[in-house]
Amino acid sequence: MGSILLCGADLLLRHEGRWSVQKRGFLGVRDQSIDYIGVDRPTATYDEEITLGGHLLMPGLYNMHTHTPMTLLRGLGSGLTLDRWLREAIFPVEDRLTPDDIRVGTELALLEMLASGVVSFNDMYYMPEITADAVLSAGMKANLNRPIVGFDKDEPYAKNQRVRESLQFFDTYHKAGNGAVLVDFAIHAEYTSFDELVKPYAADCLARGARMHIHLSETVKEHEECKIRHGTTPTRWFLDMGVLDSPVVAAHCVAVEPEDLDILQDRGVTCVHNPSSNMKLGSGFMPLATMLDRDMKVALGTDGAASNNNLNLFEEMHLAALIHKGHAGDPTIIEPGQLLDMATVRGAAAQGRTNAGELAVGQAADIVAIDLRKPHLVPNSDTLSLLVYSAQASDVAMTMVNGRVLYERGVYHTIDATRVLEEAAACALRLGLPVDGN
Repeated sequence: MGSILLCGADLLLRHEGRWSVQKRGFLGVRDQSIDYIGVDRPTATYDEEITLGGHLLMPGLYNMHTHTPMTLLRGLGSGLTLDRWLREAIFPVEDRLTPDDIRVGTELALLEMLASGVVSFNDMYYMPEITADAVLSAGMKANLNRPIVGFDKDEPYAKNQRVRESLQFFDTYHKAGNGAVLVDFAIHAEYTSFDELVKPYAADCLARGARMHIHLSETVKEHEECKIRHGTTPTRWFLDMGVLDSPVVAAHCVAVEPEDLDILQDRGVTCVHNPSSNMKLGSGFMPLATMLDRDMKVALGTDGAASNNNLNLFEEMHLAALIHKGHAGDPTIIEPGQLLDMATVRGAAAQGRTNAGELAVGQAADIVAIDLRKPHLVPNSDTLSLLVYSAQASDVAMTMVNGRVLYERGVYHTIDATRVLEEAAACALRLGLPVDGN
């Protein structure tokens, strides 16, 4: 892979936990990594130069909880509660999805995420091999899994088909593409599982040194029904099952109680905030300010396009800042830098990508260029606030992953966007979904 010098852009840097902006600098990329950052032109030569005056270079974004093939289900069941939404709108269509639908839905999601600055994502869906192949072909990064659920407590653990698929997927795809694809274990949720399934699965996760992805206390209803079933909260139940013995990414964490926060903090669980989905489904408010005050690990996700209805991390940063300040009646409780942490470096760490999430020499060259010349970004008196409160996904001019430009001003270099859009429309018609709003 060749070398690239990015010239003249402002650089969003992070040092000792604080963000700062270096004006009109140079950033060099070589062998998939950043090899130079400075205000002066480097003495080394590069194969290519890209002039980016009037732009800001920032770390790529991490969508830490989504279900990529569900782009084909975008907007279904709007206005239903979570349990009815799943039962009446989502599950009937998912039962009809083919492998080709999964591929097309995934590729459609990759188009959307690349155009909005996402370089890596945490996915939870079935047929993950198809998603993995699409990610590798596109040049992106992802932590993928085959989530398990259980319906028959008498079924032996070794006979559970989803468990077998999960273990096989890990053994086949973990660290594929020189680590571009990392494979996690996943439990859909407490309410779709039981002790006899989760305990041995958690033990297998720990034995393989893997990470775990779960839904946790997404709604008060789910949370309270767990207490009736088990006499304890979902967080305590997952702890008792051994799930939290491995590194865990827990999506939603809306209805968690004070003792749950103690457990999640003690076990180093990364809680993923999905504000758009939580608000649309009426699930409630994650205690984000409390988590940040406690220095808990928190990242940001969109959830699937069926419940969001997009995969826009800039929108999630914006909404996360607004709803909690408004709910608390306090504009000081969350700072823009904390939201940027959640969207970048916190996500990278939760995925186990220790060389990513920041612009620094030696870090992976996962870089997004923001066009600061848009009217809604002028004047720029505070770059951090500008990114959280003013920037739009459409302001992304370039997305680079491992030093390779994958998206540039509406052009995709590794995915045939025209083909994907045509195939997505055909899939929707075959599935009997509304097309063009009809």
